[in-house]
Amino acid sequence: MALGKPLHDHHEHADHGGTIDRPRAYEIVSRAGFLGRRRELFTRLASLAGVRPGHRVLDVGCGTGYLSRIISPVAGADGHVTGIDPSVAMIDHARDRAPANCSYQVGEGQALGFPDASFDVVVSSLAVHHIPADARAAAAREMFRVLRPGGRVLIAESRPPANPLLARVAGALFGPAMRHDPRDLLAGLLPGAGFTVEDEGELPIMLYYVRGVRPA
Repeated sequence: MALGKPLHDHHEHADHGGTIDRPRAYEIVSRAGFLGRRRELFTRLASLAGVRPGHRVLDVGCGTGYLSRIISPVAGADGHVTGIDPSVAMIDHARDRAPANCSYQVGEGQALGFPDASFDVVVSSLAVHHIPADARAAAAREMFRVLRPGGRVLIAESRPPANPLLARVAGALFGPAMRHDPRDLLAGLLPGAGFTVEDEGELPIMLYYVRGVRPA
């Protein structure tokens, strides 16, 4: 695959979402795109999410399962991490590498097939821009529904580099993921679903996050 082509399938548009169906290529580009600091940055995300031993965690738009595998040892043997993604190829890739306390299933964030209050923590990284624009509010409401009262949610999205040259390179690598301001993309999403926003900010190498809690 030429790195100058976005990884998204031909159904994807900036405001209509889509899936990624080439997990191995995605992994290669992700490692390159985060300049060798991918594990460090996603470990930061796991820490910000507040996962504790014994927690039940849901990873919405889990892709290859990278973040869920980092969360896995924190949740421990008494906890469990569930990943959901609409791409069969990504879920197959994640299942092949799943730790004992992780499971993966095909599904969409706007229609989560889990009972109310099933999870202690919900995370979503680099996935909201894949959800169709008119379904993002529904996805946030679903995250709220499946969280227990007092549970936390963390959403991370890509942000274009400030340097214009790096921004062009990132756009060539990641396509629609770099065609938005994450503040605009996520603005009001969590409060609109009922969450209280606790924190938001930037992480190095093109990441922005919002963290919220479902009121007890």
